[in-house]
Amino acid sequence: MSLVERLAPHLPYVRRYARALTGDQGAGDAYVRASLEALAAGERQLPPHLTPRVALYHVFHTIWGVTGARLEPSNDHGGIDGDDATRRLLRIAPRSRQAFLLTALEGFNPTEAGQILNAGPGEIEQLIAEAQAEIDAELATQVLIIEDEPVIAADIEALVRELGHEVFDVASTRSEAVDAVRTKSPGLVLADIQLADGSSGIDAVKDILGRYDVPVIFITAFPERLLTGERPEPTFLITKPFQPETVKAAIGQALFFHPAKAKQAA
Repeated sequence: MSLVERLAPHLPYVRRYARALTGDQGAGDAYVRASLEALAAGERQLPPHLTPRVALYHVFHTIWGVTGARLEPSNDHGGIDGDDATRRLLRIAPRSRQAFLLTALEGFNPTEAGQILNAGPGEIEQLIAEAQAEIDAELATQVLIIEDEPVIAADIEALVRELGHEVFDVASTRSEAVDAVRTKSPGLVLADIQLADGSSGIDAVKDILGRYDVPVIFITAFPERLLTGERPEPTFLITKPFQPETVKAAIGQALFFHPAKAKQAA
């Protein structure tokens, strides 16, 4: 298989990453192009012990480093400086920004992100935590929890408050959830699927989304009810029993990348 054939499926994604990293499409594409030219000329090699996608991102970061790359947008190439999420990204410390984007946007695990950035998984997790703290502090919001088990609801509420958000209500049924948002606009919804009176958290969320454009995270013991492949599936789905850090990370990502919420937070 040729170099082009190996890398072609991954090029749109490394371009997306480069654009998010620089805040500027032209600048991002320039670094991707420089990386490909270095590979084509034999100046750089894809590390053979890495998968093609991880290796491509690794070469991109190598080129980034040796060319004295900077993370501020140049505004010379039709940049996206008007995008609120991008402006927030550019305020995060560079190394933390890279680790956050590689895991939250590109879906790499800490080990893969470490291979790309020449860092250990522990350092990557610390960088992600630093980025997460900056994001959480900036995007504090009003949260609705839909959960019928009091102990689990209390655990989720504690996590939410620990991140600096405010829980304005905890609903245990669909009707309670709908009533909760009649006079209060949520900034985030955390929802179970199976509720106390046999009602559905999925239906409750549909009712809420009919009134508000708001990010939603499902936390459920029944993920198969959402992962059917028969309808659009949720971006954020956490399976019970959950790890606290998983919930915290999902909250930060949901708030950060949701367009409507990003606009409100600017």
